[in-house]
Amino acid sequence: MDNIRFLLVIAFAMVSYMLWEQWQIDYGPKPVVATLEQPVVMDSGEDLPRTGKNNSAISSAGQNLGAVPVLGIHADNIITIKTDVFSVEVDTKGGTIRNLDLLQYPHEKINTVVNKMYALVGLEPPKKDFSPIRLLDSSTEKLFLAQSGLIASSGSVAGPDHHAFYTAEKQKYELTEGQNTLSVPLTWTNNQGLVVTKVFTFTRGSYDIAVDQKISNDSNQNWMGRQYSQLLRIPYVDDKGNTFIRTYAGGVVYTEEEKYQKIKYNDMEDENLSISTVGGWSAMIQHYFATAWVPAADQENHFYTKKLKDSHYVIGSYSPAVDVAPHTDKIFTAHLFAGPKIQPMMEKVAKGLELTVDYGWLTVVGKPIYWLLNQIHDHVGNWGFAIMGVTLCIKLLFFKLSQASYRSMAKMRKIQPRLKALQEKFADDRQRFNTEMMAMYKKEKVNPMGGCLPIIVQIPVFISLYWVLIETVEIRQADFILWVQDLSAQDPFFILPILMGISMKIQQSLNPAPIDPLQAKVMKMFPIIFTVFFLFFPSGLVLYWVCNNTLSILQQWYITKQIEAEK
Repeated sequence: MDNIRFLLVIAFAMVSYMLWEQWQIDYGPKPVVATLEQPVVMDSGEDLPRTGKNNSAISSAGQNLGAVPVLGIHADNIITIKTDVFSVEVDTKGGTIRNLDLLQYPHEKINTVVNKMYALVGLEPPKKDFSPIRLLDSSTEKLFLAQSGLIASSGSVAGPDHHAFYTAEKQKYELTEGQNTLSVPLTWTNNQGLVVTKVFTFTRGSYDIAVDQKISNDSNQNWMGRQYSQLLRIPYVDDKGNTFIRTYAGGVVYTEEEKYQKIKYNDMEDENLSISTVGGWSAMIQHYFATAWVPAADQENHFYTKKLKDSHYVIGSYSPAVDVAPHTDKIFTAHLFAGPKIQPMMEKVAKGLELTVDYGWLTVVGKPIYWLLNQIHDHVGNWGFAIMGVTLCIKLLFFKLSQASYRSMAKMRKIQPRLKALQEKFADDRQRFNTEMMAMYKKEKVNPMGGCLPIIVQIPVFISLYWVLIETVEIRQADFILWVQDLSAQDPFFILPILMGISMKIQQSLNPAPIDPLQAKVMKMFPIIFTVFFLFFPSGLVLYWVCNNTLSILQQWYITKQIEAEK
């Protein structure tokens, strides 16, 4: 029983190692896909959605490729769009969003304190990448496209899919001062009475892009077809990500029946997804950012995935077929969310979209913690102090449990010299030592498990807080004080990790040391080992541990003094 604490620590270390290995398998860097010298060209119909019992293509876009431009602008032109949050490029071939930059989210930021330190020693500060995060990307090595189009049903003339050529009124659009929305129309026609107008609508301050496809049937025949929207990308690799922090990057689908489902690239390779639900959405997510197609919520949508050649993956949905009578119009609607995973903002776009901020099976605990973090930030205006406030609130919540744990450890610490004497007295009789030790525990009313059980109860909350701090995009590049100017990056001077190691050492000194000398030596190494690990952790996470350890030390020191003062 005297070894129970040491065994728990060893078990925790083993579980942590196994989790780390599994993380590397699931979320670690994937083999780099060979870079192609030429843009990828899909076979006609290969990347289109399929339906029906035989999983056949709904239609082929090949006959659309020769459509005559309406307004005379060359079909290969790229339309550029700029708003207060976006810089976007739309290809007139298919009306595909090929590049999308998040203007308010640069890759890196300046740390003024670090720059001053370099200046003091006469060195140039390290170069930073201030370019905005490119979420959608047309480059072959980071290919990620948002595609949409129409597929005609059997018996109807072909509609424009993402291989068809559209025309535009202008090549440049910009959201001007005082303008709240910006509309970008593209037009396609088969010159036989069928006209399709695809309109992208951007709203100031919003990462939600409305995409409407209006079908004007001026022919003398009915047209029947459906809308589809999909994301095509190669596996995402975060080149500048933290080696010690692995988050999920891949496909996601939300349905009313199954709720939030991760669709990994391996899953797409094994089989094609094919499910239907009312509403729902499909997405590709990565650390801090998400891109999601949200079809109309009041219709039954079919969601699908496809594995294409050269490690290209597709996830998307298509609507039910709609009949457009002659000389009538029909508008298909969808929304493309492309931006940071800010939960209150995502909740307004689609039901369940905020779940892309992934807390795993601890979501039920993580969401209240995130809410508390936001509430405190609204009052203090600093994410670092908000983290400290959440830490204090959690310590107060578990005050009684912690108190029971610390009292148990304090009693163990008090009888430690007597246990040591027993061990020396019965060094050659292990069974007699255990019997006498249990008798001492009973006489002194000491429960060896009393210090561990309250800690085990709190573990889910601590793990949830860890994921909240890792997943919260608001903490990305957020200032704290002095040299800590990015809570999502490691401490540039390693001050917080060193403080964490010192606090862990102090806390360890307040706990009863293992009787076994070898175990005691191993335990003494833990503060050093954890300090080395925490050198590379985000400073916001390290700040939490420093605060938590400091509050624990104060509480444990007070209780230990009380127990030692008792007779």
